[in-house]
Amino acid sequence: MQIRSILLPTDFSECGDYALPYATSLARTFGASILCVHVIEPMVPAVGYSGMTEPLPLADISEQLEDSAGRALPKIAEREECAGLDVQELIVHGEAAAEIVRVAKERNIDLIVVSSHGRTGLGRILFGSTAEAIVRHSPCPVMVVKPSPAETA
Repeated sequence: MQIRSILLPTDFSECGDYALPYATSLARTFGASILCVHVIEPMVPAVGYSGMTEPLPLADISEQLEDSAGRALPKIAEREECAGLDVQELIVHGEAAAEIVRVAKERNIDLIVVSSHGRTGLGRILFGSTAEAIVRHSPCPVMVVKPSPAETA
């Protein structure tokens, strides 16, 4: 097995950080680069909400999300675990799982290391599983890192 490139999706959540030590350890072991990607998902305005006097400025919100991600993404590469590693950053727009799979295909990624929120039951039904969709459609192996049982309680 040769791993030259690792895709590390992040949503900047505490749970999203669970994959970072795995990705950096593997990058060190194999001399691989890490592509840290953040997906900005499309916003759908709530239909029928009558409490608003004006429509939400979705373009402004999207721009703010991109600016925020542009400031947060480099902070991952600056973390101690990433010292000495080749860590690149990418912001894309679209549905998270589909965009992660697309980037993996386009960049010929060798391994995706992704965190799972560890939801089960109704939470998984309501929120879906991005990690599961990535595993199903990925062109390469996927390592799913989940929080410890104590953290999901």
